[in-house]
Amino acid sequence: MSSREIILNRVKSNKPEPTQRPEELPNPIRYENLLETFKTMLGNIEGKAFEVSSWEEITGILHSEYPDMVNKASDIPQLADWVDFSLREEDPHQLDSVNLAVIQGELGVAENAAIWVTEERLSHRVLPFITQYLAIVIPADTIVHNMHEAMSQIRTGGFGWGAFISGPSKTADIEQSLVIGAHGARALCVFLLKD
Repeated sequence: MSSREIILNRVKSNKPEPTQRPEELPNPIRYENLLETFKTMLGNIEGKAFEVSSWEEITGILHSEYPDMVNKASDIPQLADWVDFSLREEDPHQLDSVNLAVIQGELGVAENAAIWVTEERLSHRVLPFITQYLAIVIPADTIVHNMHEAMSQIRTGGFGWGAFISGPSKTADIEQSLVIGAHGARALCVFLLKD
């Protein structure tokens, strides 16, 4: 018998008994105030959150936060008068000059300020990653406590791509230096739209 076979036989003979997977996974993380927790978590990762009650309020904040911005793009019909860059480009490479994109998310997670985004509401799935600055609008009542809840609520059919986006792009693996905007948007603001 080879040494390989001896080792594999020893591993097989010492294998623990399998355990049953629990029927329902626990949701250990709960928060008293979902909106405040989401805003705090987003601030901790260099993002900004605004509670708003109308599209006009969103437009006003965009004008004040980004007063001299050009090449502003959005797929959201309520922001059609605000945009100055057409997303009707066939080639996604043409979007490399977008400075500010406003997109719509489906839900947010208080635990880590992640926002679920799908290609259903985007003309180009590269848009949130190629733009210099990113803003996401989500309904305030879609914030959930944790990723367990988020995963149980997201739909997985009907589209080909979806992602959780949390904060501006960043990396800290080079010489222990934090770089914001390393692989995508340099800043993220989230509009929590209340009905």
